[in-house]
Amino acid sequence: MNAVNPVPLSVLDLSPVSEGSTVPQALHNTLDLARKVEAWGYKRYWVAEHHFVAVASSAPAVLVGAIAAATSTIRVGAAAVQLGHNTAIGVVESFGTLDALYPGRIDLGLGRSGQRRAEALAAGSAPEPAPRPTQIRDGLIIPPPFPTAKLLSSSRLATSFGLLQQPGAESPDFARQVEDILAFLDGTFTTPDGTDLHANPGEGADVEVWVFGSSAGPSAELAGRLGLPFGANYHVSPGTTVEAVEAYRAAFRPSSILRKPYVVVSADAVVADDDATARELASTYGHWTHSIRSGHGAIPYPDPETTPPLTDEQRELVEDRLVTQFVGSPGTVAERLDTLRRVTDADELVVTSVTHGHADRVRSYELLAREWGLARIRAA
Repeated sequence: MNAVNPVPLSVLDLSPVSEGSTVPQALHNTLDLARKVEAWGYKRYWVAEHHFVAVASSAPAVLVGAIAAATSTIRVGAAAVQLGHNTAIGVVESFGTLDALYPGRIDLGLGRSGQRRAEALAAGSAPEPAPRPTQIRDGLIIPPPFPTAKLLSSSRLATSFGLLQQPGAESPDFARQVEDILAFLDGTFTTPDGTDLHANPGEGADVEVWVFGSSAGPSAELAGRLGLPFGANYHVSPGTTVEAVEAYRAAFRPSSILRKPYVVVSADAVVADDDATARELASTYGHWTHSIRSGHGAIPYPDPETTPPLTDEQRELVEDRLVTQFVGSPGTVAERLDTLRRVTDADELVVTSVTHGHADRVRSYELLAREWGLARIRAA
């Protein structure tokens, strides 16, 4: 492609722990990658919140602070803090502290977690909708939506969520939590009995608040109604991303934060000097995704040199993620990313790239930055 593209690129990092490596090494790898992508002109560096799995991003506020301290200009944030096991005031105070230390650079992404599981349990044994065939929209693959009810109701997930909450606690209403966070930030929060409470740190913080979602559901509608920027997860739920973006735009109301919709869309990508090398580096992505989809949680990222191919049964569970991972040379991946941008009309793309070797992951982002035409790469 080798042209200046119309939207920025950002990074989503899970701080993956590779097979044979350690959590400390994964965290040091994150700091190293953050410094490099800042130098290459990426706009944001986001971390995702996950627990009880082989990724090291389980404490996003702590990790965001470490990344912000290791960099100087790139925006840093969470994508997303899972509100199902966090309180509104706890989130505001944590990210307000970060903003006080690194003003004007902090993003606060908000996502449902315990709420989604509660909804799945409430649905009980309701049948999943009949799967639709894979669609191709202007070159973008839109596979059938992955049925999540079985995964969300798994006993392992139930145990995990139970440990993330106080005994007897219930996940509060997501919309109410988001509204409380906004009220704490702008100093308008009031309790039902009129008690005057203020978040310190937090009130007045220059934190950019985002809502993340995977479908045309409550998250997309809420982000639109409140006039917040919206993150759509093509890398997690490629079958429902387009409809999520459409629902957000349909619900959007101008606010003091945004006058018009702003959408970032995620993609999983592995870039190498040529297509064959990239395919080899990405050859264990399916195994890693299968460990998540099967309810066992993300395993240490497998080594392509020692990992046998997926079985047909394993591949069937993750086929939608495999066909929508962007793998190849810089030109190949940039072209597919531009297709995603065009079909979703995204204002920004956020790329998550996971490989077994840290150097390969760094190289992936470097090659993509150069091909996409990021300003600092062009000037180098």
